[in-house]
Amino acid sequence: MGDRRGGGRMRGTLSTQVGVLARRSMLKTLRQPFQLFPIVFFPMILLAVNASGLRAATRLPGFPTHSYVSFAIAVAFIQGGMFALINTGTNLAEDIESGFFNRLALTPLRRVSLIAGLLVGVAALGALQSAVYVVMGLIVGAHLDAGFGGALVILVLGALTAVAFGALGCAAALRTGSGEAVQGLFPLFFVFIFLSSSNLPRTLLRTGWFHTVANWNPISYLIEGFRSLFISGWDPTALWRGFAVAVGLLIVSLLAVEGAMRTRLQRT
Repeated sequence: MGDRRGGGRMRGTLSTQVGVLARRSMLKTLRQPFQLFPIVFFPMILLAVNASGLRAATRLPGFPTHSYVSFAIAVAFIQGGMFALINTGTNLAEDIESGFFNRLALTPLRRVSLIAGLLVGVAALGALQSAVYVVMGLIVGAHLDAGFGGALVILVLGALTAVAFGALGCAAALRTGSGEAVQGLFPLFFVFIFLSSSNLPRTLLRTGWFHTVANWNPISYLIEGFRSLFISGWDPTALWRGFAVAVGLLIVSLLAVEGAMRTRLQRT
């Protein structure tokens, strides 16, 4: 009933349509504890395990900080983005499987609103989860050298990262129409985290295949964008690279969404 009433209200301006769908997207996630738990707690649990087991790495010559928590917390924001991919894609796949997406497509709702509403909701949740990571990181001993201004930049970069991954989840859902297929992407992307500079800085990975993979892996530069605000204050190079990767991933994801949307609507 809630979906039918919502569909009846989705006339009017583009901003109204996007606002209604964004609100629905946020509430759908917030009302499902099984989606909220991994977003908040899994990255923090993994941070605690890594910080405990790899604390000795801070004694390596050239390691950029004495606090491994400050170094490792950047990974939590990437994991949050990957959960945005899974949750957004799964929710959209459920709408496709139930026929709700097709019903929306047959209404006067503008096509761009179908995905824009989802992504606006993802951006809001991405900023919120980034704020949670910052607060919890500070509680467990991380140091935010960039201060309050750096925290605001983290919220923006966190929201942008969540939207970029969320759009990729939308593309997968539109292509497959299956929540299980979307969830199957998580292990693949999780591998990209471990094949990056998540556990050690690239400056200490000077030789070998892992050094080459970490240098070519865009996730390394996204992690380092977040990390720089914690351990070195304001690092323009790390920040522009981090934002460039997030924007580049968003552009690629939106192009994938456009192609998948065209194919999906042709079937409707």
